[in-house]
Amino acid sequence: MTTADHLAAIDLLRARGFDDGTDHHLAELATSEDFWEDDGTRRPIVEDQYEAERDGLGALLTARWGEPRKLDLGPVLERSMEGESIPEPWSTLSCHTPNLRLWRADGRWIGLGVSQWDKELPFQLLAVLTTVDPPV
Repeated sequence: MTTADHLAAIDLLRARGFDDGTDHHLAELATSEDFWEDDGTRRPIVEDQYEAERDGLGALLTARWGEPRKLDLGPVLERSMEGESIPEPWSTLSCHTPNLRLWRADGRWIGLGVSQWDKELPFQLLAVLTTVDPPV
């Protein structure tokens, strides 16, 4: 998908609203293919590529909504593992997305992040749209 496709997907999320009773939507904008070399070593360029895609798309969103808030989800994961109740989508996102870039527009949070559920699984460029404030 192109950056224009990613922007269109984010705009569709925003237009979708929350009529179905949920308070967030998550979209996989891109998913990496195999990133292992034949000798079993990992190609680090894939993670770098996805972060570059996030940053490029983020620059366009910054032009729309201003500078993003950077949210480190590591402490959120630690808090949830210690038993604190963390609301969705933040609880699930903290399990596989180390950080997010967040913009606030029209009373909603729009976030971009690079996700990987496990070191053997593909990277994903994710977008989240939610009315739930991020954990402090």
